[in-house]
Amino acid sequence: MTAATQGEVIWTPSTQRVEQSVMWDYMAWLKKEKGVEVRDYPELWKWSVEQVEAFWESVWEYSGVVGDPSYTTVLEGDSMMEAKWFQGASLNFTENVFSNREANRPALYARSEFLPTRSISWVELEKQVASVAKNLRDLGVKPGDRVAAYLPNIPEAAIAFLATASIGAVWSICAPDFGSDSVVTRFGQIEPVVLIAVDGYSYNGKKFDKRGDVEDIRKQLPTVQHTIFVPYIQEDVPEDCTPWDSLLGEDVPLAAERLPFSHPLWIVYSSGTTGLPKPIVHSHGGIVLETKKMMTIQHDLGPDDVVFWFSSTGWIMWNLLVGSWQAGSTIVLYDGSPSYPDMNILWDLAEETGITFFGTSAPFIASSLKMGVSPKEKHDLSKLKSVFSTGAPLTAESYRWVYDHVKSDVWLVSVSGGTDIAGGFVGGVPIDPVRIGEIQGRCLAVAAEAFDEQGNALTDEVGELVITKSMPSMPIYFWGDQNNERYHESYFDTYPGIWKHGDWIKIDCEGRCIIYGRSDSTINRSGVRMGTSDLYRVIAGVDDVFDSLVIDLEMIGKTASLLLFVVLKEGADLDENLAGQIKKQIRDQLSPRFVPDRIYEVSDIPKTLNGKKLEVPIRKLLLGFEAERVINPDSMSNPESLPFFMELAGELKEKSTEKLFG
Repeated sequence: MTAATQGEVIWTPSTQRVEQSVMWDYMAWLKKEKGVEVRDYPELWKWSVEQVEAFWESVWEYSGVVGDPSYTTVLEGDSMMEAKWFQGASLNFTENVFSNREANRPALYARSEFLPTRSISWVELEKQVASVAKNLRDLGVKPGDRVAAYLPNIPEAAIAFLATASIGAVWSICAPDFGSDSVVTRFGQIEPVVLIAVDGYSYNGKKFDKRGDVEDIRKQLPTVQHTIFVPYIQEDVPEDCTPWDSLLGEDVPLAAERLPFSHPLWIVYSSGTTGLPKPIVHSHGGIVLETKKMMTIQHDLGPDDVVFWFSSTGWIMWNLLVGSWQAGSTIVLYDGSPSYPDMNILWDLAEETGITFFGTSAPFIASSLKMGVSPKEKHDLSKLKSVFSTGAPLTAESYRWVYDHVKSDVWLVSVSGGTDIAGGFVGGVPIDPVRIGEIQGRCLAVAAEAFDEQGNALTDEVGELVITKSMPSMPIYFWGDQNNERYHESYFDTYPGIWKHGDWIKIDCEGRCIIYGRSDSTINRSGVRMGTSDLYRVIAGVDDVFDSLVIDLEMIGKTASLLLFVVLKEGADLDENLAGQIKKQIRDQLSPRFVPDRIYEVSDIPKTLNGKKLEVPIRKLLLGFEAERVINPDSMSNPESLPFFMELAGELKEKSTEKLFG
């Protein structure tokens, strides 16, 4: 493989591709319809962040949002937390999906490890969504009610979501690889009236029976009045549950209720370093506008595209995948492992379904590189136009692998965003060249900056990723958050009035970016983020463990690993039996993806004077920061706990020849 040089131009779109892009058409439309003339992407981005209201109003008009645009103002409020968008307008996510379809094309393809590929037409999809919605209404579901789903990435999940949204009920989903306790800590906060559950799922050639977990979840969710059961790995349906197939027999027109712009669409869960996972509420209007902007103008999608993103339903990329329907595209669902029976399975799917947009994770690309996979040698990828990667920083070597072993004429995009906004902060620019190791630019209307600790904007230096202006897809609130206290604490505690996201970023004078990893203590496993408090709750259930510290070492250019440090009760030993017990507890009650790579026994967990665990300082220390820059022993209650971590930091530094920050 050719050597990778940071910043080298590795691909340039042809003149024809540029002029046929949605972004180019949008720029021409701006000039003709609005008198706004921009010559290139930096000028377009600059206009979009300086004229935020005009930009979002143009997205509504250009993308043909269906709804009542009788808004009095585009944006009200003196701060991000008080922002009110398009007051007076009404719309519905589901109505906008079906208003943009081409009936003669498939709406989706679906495949799993044990089921062959099947397709569902737009006509059939609309019929099923309408029938499920009618049955949910008959069960008493009304606007504002919560419908919770415990489902894998299968058509039933997408259909149930669209049906729920059409009513104005609020959707929330957890993947079945999450254990019952982890699910209850999420759904228990939102008090759902309906639970849609599956009997199991498959992964890496094995089928996992989840019926016991479903019963545990039902017992701990007293607000659930009806359980709808999807038989997926078996045929039996519990007697006290409604079979999924019984919802599909109604021949009724789709009735999508138009709702206020800020009406809640779904609840997703982002990590909290303390307390329960944050139940983030996004609005119909905010998500429709964000997906219209992101999928069409930014990602260059349309009705001719076939869109795939490898994701479980527990990752925000699933929400964005179904959001691709806002562009009229066909979507591809896959339930299973990306490496079973081998690393070619997803490329098989790409060839079979004619995928034009292939979304994956940085770890998948890195694994493919290490294993010597070369998809172009075995697959017809002639229809493939773009490869997108997220979930972790994409290394320079990964850029080179895509062009050498996937396709030489493909648009490779590294994108970074968040569950918090159900969208991207930085990502692709379809009319600009791709440079090795760099993200092409800040997304339209995203006022992203790199801040130092004093709140000064940095250029060509690594700083905290912050957002300085409001976006429609920012949370409207956290469910059950009194006085927006958790909302404020999550984003606005560090820089007053400025959104701090928790990533390290460098932005150059041209607007190109590099994301280096998280600056906080959040755990990131292939894009699925989890608060450390989730693991602490599970680990606390192991009798021999007295205290614990979880550190996720994920940063560009370094091997990602999840480390667990435990303080044991007197007389206990960290042997294979105890280590296995800890891992099993995490695997069963939380998810297999959060099982630690290494477990260390320590005498004490480093803490502040008020007893808070030093998660971020210890993480920085183990990533290679100088100790005096990140830890002040005088502010600790137990500085004697530091030597172990100092020694480990030295060992890790010796094993890595990578310079901090690439």
